[in-house]
Amino acid sequence: MILPEQITGGSLMAVTDAPSDQTFVHTHLADTAFKEGLRPYASYRDLGMARGSAGRATAHVIRFHPPCTDEVRVWHTHDVEFQMVYVLKGWVVAEMEGHEPVKMVAGSAWMQPPKIRHRLVDYSDDCEVLEVVLPADFETELV
Repeated sequence: MILPEQITGGSLMAVTDAPSDQTFVHTHLADTAFKEGLRPYASYRDLGMARGSAGRATAHVIRFHPPCTDEVRVWHTHDVEFQMVYVLKGWVVAEMEGHEPVKMVAGSAWMQPPKIRHRLVDYSDDCEVLEVVLPADFETELV
């Protein structure tokens, strides 16, 4: 454990230099509904992080609509700095360029590098994932 008297000027500056336009936000399941979003085959529950981070990051729960179709299996990229996915419920098979498809189950997570060519291959009827992306506003390109 680091005690306050152990913090040097450099470490303290890193903490105090954090962007001041970030704000405390919170959401509750009962107060936020799933809505249409980036992909037509999924519904999104916005967790409010784009608002709290002044657009630096977004986080949402994605609920995929069954069944998985060819529209889902299209290769694409995202112009992002960071993207991670955590499977909350069910399973999903994801494929990243240069790698074999991987079945991710509840409790599994992956991070995909910026602009990597990827696609979903299949998912369960009850699949839900948490996705965190930086920045909040990003471009998707079909390839």
